[in-house]
Order: sequence, then C-alpha cells, then structure tokens
Amino acid sequence: MLITFETKAYANITMFGDVAIELLKLMGHSGTTPGALMADDVPAALAHLKAAVEAQPDEHLDPTNGPENDGAEGRHVSLAQRALPLIELLTAAAAKHENVMWDG
Repeated sequence: MLITFETKAYANITMFGDVAIELLKLMGHSGTTPGALMADDVPAALAHLKAAVEAQPDEHLDPTNGPENDGAEGRHVSLAQRALPLIELLTAAAAKHENVMWDG
C-alpha cells in the first residue's frame, strides 16, 4: 500500500504505507488513513515529528513489505531520511497555514 500526503503549499509526497503510518504516529496522530490535519494543528504535528527524529535520527525505518534489497544487506534507510520529505511538506503547510491530507 502507498500513502500520498497532500497540501496546497507543497508537492504531493507518496510513501510506503507502513513507513507513512509510523511517521503519522510519530506526529501524534492515530495513523489511520485517510486522514487530515487542520492548518491550526500542523505546527504541533511538525514539532512532534521533529522531536522524534532528533531523539532517534539513525533508527531504521524500512518498509516491512517492500521489495527485497538484492545485494543490499546491511543497508537501511534511517528515520531522519524517511521523515525529511514529510517534514518539508509540513513546514511549507505551516508557513502558508494550509491543511494536510493523506490517503492510501
């Protein structure tokens, strides 16, 4: 499953579903899809996500049901790397006071 995040302030971002749900939970959301944040709630969600990334930037956040990594054993994508596009989207949405929506 893929989940796409949308806001009028930034380009759409599509992520693996399990990664996106984990990031939603780190934002303080239930992780349900579809879902939305009202513009007034975006700064708090952004702060929660940034705090989680700062606390554990190197934690592995790889999709559990993604394609096999042929010859890539030992390689992982960190929480900081996975969260960066969503942090940028939330930052843009907060700056322009826009809602954020997601759906899978």
